[in-house]
Amino acid sequence: MCTLPRAKRTASSGTRGGPHRARARSALLVCAWLAAIAAFAATGLAGCAVGPDFTRPAQPRVDAYVRDGAPASFAAAGVTQTLRAGVAVRDDWWTQFGSRGIDAAVSDALTGNATLDAAEASLRHADHQLRAGAGVFYPQASAAAGASRQRYAPLRVGSGMAPSIFNLFTLSASISYAVDLWGGNRRFVEELAAQRDAQRYALEAAYLTIESNVVNTMIARAGWRDEIDATREMIGLLREQVRIAEVRARAGTAAYAAVLTLQNEQAALEATLPVLEQKRAQAADLLATLSGMLPAQWSAPELSLNEITLPADLPETVPSQLVRQRPDVLQAEALLHAASAQVGVATAAMLPNLTLSAGGALAGTSLASMGARAGQSWALAADVAAPLFEGGTLWYGRKAAQDAYDASRAQYRQTVLSAFAQVADVLYALEHDAGALEAQTRALAAAREALRLLRADYRAGTVDYLQILVADAQLHQAQIAWLEADAQRLQDTVALYAALGGGWGEAADGQR
Repeated sequence: MCTLPRAKRTASSGTRGGPHRARARSALLVCAWLAAIAAFAATGLAGCAVGPDFTRPAQPRVDAYVRDGAPASFAAAGVTQTLRAGVAVRDDWWTQFGSRGIDAAVSDALTGNATLDAAEASLRHADHQLRAGAGVFYPQASAAAGASRQRYAPLRVGSGMAPSIFNLFTLSASISYAVDLWGGNRRFVEELAAQRDAQRYALEAAYLTIESNVVNTMIARAGWRDEIDATREMIGLLREQVRIAEVRARAGTAAYAAVLTLQNEQAALEATLPVLEQKRAQAADLLATLSGMLPAQWSAPELSLNEITLPADLPETVPSQLVRQRPDVLQAEALLHAASAQVGVATAAMLPNLTLSAGGALAGTSLASMGARAGQSWALAADVAAPLFEGGTLWYGRKAAQDAYDASRAQYRQTVLSAFAQVADVLYALEHDAGALEAQTRALAAAREALRLLRADYRAGTVDYLQILVADAQLHQAQIAWLEADAQRLQDTVALYAALGGGWGEAADGQR
């Protein structure tokens, strides 16, 4: 709202009504011009915007992830995993593994991970850029004040008068508005909003990646711990076999080659221990890094595979909805939206633009004289500018924006294809993991039964102790193979949660 200056009752020659009438008319003109700016602004905002209007890509028309359809359940080792359509994935999906150690490790990572801090900062940066860009919708106003001492030389304008020295005080204000005739500003802000959405989904993807990495690493570290324990027990059994073989060789009842064969087997098995220990140590270092800590400052929770529960009820989602759940697909969609808006920005740059402006100033040789009529000035302007020839810059700039949109569309399609392929791979893996674990379970049961029968024969005196040691070593080998199959099944279950986009159903208490 503009307020007219109160007129003072003063006498003046010239224009009837004196200087106050002139100042009042000037203020009235400025207020009318500002009203015109507001009207043009409303017109510009209500007009159409050049460039394509973005529409979300259609959902893939497909009913299954694999050609022949994935089985609804996977049974092995007494545990059946079933895909259920009514199962929602909570944000804290890792708690389905029933391990406090895993819960603690994920909590540490979500609290101190540097990648998450960077992703959150990038989201704040994009949000602030959007808020800054939205300022283009408003008139731009500025004010200035100045004080100077000058020496005026009339000779510069052809006058023979004597030079003079004086003070000059100025006070000015201006307002301008770029009318968004073609919607270029709206497309620009639309692009910033899409970039903000892309950063938000990038943050969600970072959360999912960190969570999956932590759970996978904890499972692998638990598997290696159990393998190390089983390997050490096997080494102890081989040492006992070597001792018995040496006794028989000295007694002449067995060849010394049997001793060398067992010693070679023992050394080969001992060589696997440092490798397993190194993997376990590297896993602890990775967990420390994911938690934002130095390896020397962080201790990984101790965990065994038998402390991890395999989720029995797995989420099953309609394939066409996958593109609305995975953060990487949603991020690719947001980037496609930004590329679409950029086409509009480049198109609007090729068209004429209109800028409205108004300004006024007061000047005087002293602060008291700044309100005098002689020091008053104002200006109203409407500027229209249109590009005529820029060497193809704007034309090919628009072509480049269209090419970037085509590239983003292809990248979105590739992201969707990769997402569906990942889910299909995980479903195949879960099926094959169940088959492999079931076979290893039968092998482990057969090794246990063989050892039980040999022990009975040993008590009956029909076999010697060396055969029991051999059977016990075979049992441990079967146990190690079973542990590897079990860990793989757990990790592929983690991969399923990640492939489906992590938490997209019921939110956990205290969700991020």
